[in-house]
Amino acid sequence: MVPFIDLTRQYREIEDEILSAARRVFEKGRFILGKELSAFEEEFARYCGVRYGVGVGSGTDALYIALMAAGVGKGDEVITVPHSFVSTALAISLTGAEPVFVDIDPKTCNMNPNALEDLLKSRMKKKGGNEPIKAILPVHLYGHPAEMDAIMEISRRYHLTVIEDACQAHGAEYGGGRVGSFGAMGCFSFYPTKNLGCYGDGGMVVTCHKKFYERLLLLRNYGERKKYHHTIKGWNSRLDELQAAILRVKLNHLDQWNEERRQKAFLYRKLLEGNSVLCPIEEENSRSVYHLFVIRTKRRSSLQAFLKKKGIETLIHYPIPIHLQRSFKELGYRRGDFPITERCSQEVLSLPFFPGITPPEIKEVANQIRKFIRTKVTH
Repeated sequence: MVPFIDLTRQYREIEDEILSAARRVFEKGRFILGKELSAFEEEFARYCGVRYGVGVGSGTDALYIALMAAGVGKGDEVITVPHSFVSTALAISLTGAEPVFVDIDPKTCNMNPNALEDLLKSRMKKKGGNEPIKAILPVHLYGHPAEMDAIMEISRRYHLTVIEDACQAHGAEYGGGRVGSFGAMGCFSFYPTKNLGCYGDGGMVVTCHKKFYERLLLLRNYGERKKYHHTIKGWNSRLDELQAAILRVKLNHLDQWNEERRQKAFLYRKLLEGNSVLCPIEEENSRSVYHLFVIRTKRRSSLQAFLKKKGIETLIHYPIPIHLQRSFKELGYRRGDFPITERCSQEVLSLPFFPGITPPEIKEVANQIRKFIRTKVTH
């Protein structure tokens, strides 16, 4: 049996540190907007290479509140990708704005800058420059950075705000800088399965800009500048003290865990080399942190069924592109609008991959995949 994920292994490694941090919170008796959160916000912002961090309730909240802080609202449009978790587009819709999709790069499954440029050229030409597009929301999917140099250059030419969805890419680097530090704001999730995960829901928005930082503080806490004085209509979305204390412990281990993920990903690639499955690549200017190890195969269903019989758990991220989800049918997209996204959604398969997975477990998964391929070739 090889589980898709087993977070208890990571917990056992740092159990004493976690329990000590939790005890510290309980003994202080302060659970919301206390010193643990402010310390973690400073530490994580520094880790990302930015000035400010604002802890919120989830990655979805981080995206939503960042968009609100950027002034995105009803009548606006935000460009993103259809191959992501639904939260990416959902956060846009929650502001009253409309998601506009562009296709992905087949090698990384991230936003294709050429598709982004083509869309903007087409839209500007049709509307004479009077465009409702307000922002670009690239996703650093599976732990691999999007092509930020090209995206930022395009955003400057078209005067668009960039907000990074870095919910799957804590510590990933592009051109020597960490994700979350390129756009106006970067959004992170601390869901338990993330590279930096808490023991519940949590998220953060990071930024170098004081004006966004001050706006984020208001938006996450009822729009309150001081107690019972509500400057704007805000939200209730605050990373609690217990989760912040736990995340402070885990942040100290993040680089080590990310390097472990990289080494385990290299092992997977080495063992699967020369077979008919496509393994994730790492672009030259990028340093992936391999949130997931996602292969691609045209025989996904039969391979997944085969592995299940062998006691190997797998998942699919994501089987239905956002533009084909029933909840977004009002956008008017149809099958065939984003062919690369749609092809990837039919081929991607996430293999067991988590902190503490052992080389023998990886070898067992790879061995069974090779066995499946040999069996299909000989019959």
